[in-house]
Amino acid sequence: MTPIRVAIADDHQLVRAGFASLLDSEDDIEVTIQASGGNALLEALRTAPADVVLMDIRMPDGDGLWATEEIAADPRFDAVRVVLVTTFGLDEYIVRAVRAGASGFLLKDTDPTDLIRAVRVVAAGEALLSPEVTKYLLSRMSLGLKAEPDSGLDVLTDREREVLALVGRGQSNDEIAESLVLSPLTAKTHVSRIMTKVGARDRVHLVVLAYESGLVSPGWLNEH
Repeated sequence: MTPIRVAIADDHQLVRAGFASLLDSEDDIEVTIQASGGNALLEALRTAPADVVLMDIRMPDGDGLWATEEIAADPRFDAVRVVLVTTFGLDEYIVRAVRAGASGFLLKDTDPTDLIRAVRVVAAGEALLSPEVTKYLLSRMSLGLKAEPDSGLDVLTDREREVLALVGRGQSNDEIAESLVLSPLTAKTHVSRIMTKVGARDRVHLVVLAYESGLVSPGWLNEH
């Protein structure tokens, strides 16, 4: 089995070393890159492959948001998924990070087992958005974005819109299957087709689309 290749970008050497030591201890994960900033990361990615990038937002040599945008814009890195390490104190960056192409977020005080799980989840093509972060993301978006009903959803079937709305509420494929009385495989197929139709990189961007299109409203946030 080919290990998951991970790149770590953080300007603190102790953080990089700690993440690398933890991840390299797993049989199915291999740290292939350690970089002190965004520029160094991009240079390394051109020669050393990576499936998942764990990256701090604030770095002096090319910050995490800029580097995420560069990765998302480069066809050579289409398969690379970025997880930004952040805190709620950096809330003003969260929406931009999603738009830039981030596949998820981890908090600075993440438990080691959650870090390992995060790498596996993102490498499998899923988005890393806990219910708490999803709620926080959408609450920040509600302050500066106006929903446009049905915007960009004309290519979806009615069932696919139902599925997208549940994705926007943070439900997993298994939860969607239960809500709509489907098999988990059918729910997963619906999600994959929606991503293809709307051109979303991953599940995070489906959450944003669900909100911007009006399928998920600010009122939902107050119910949870």
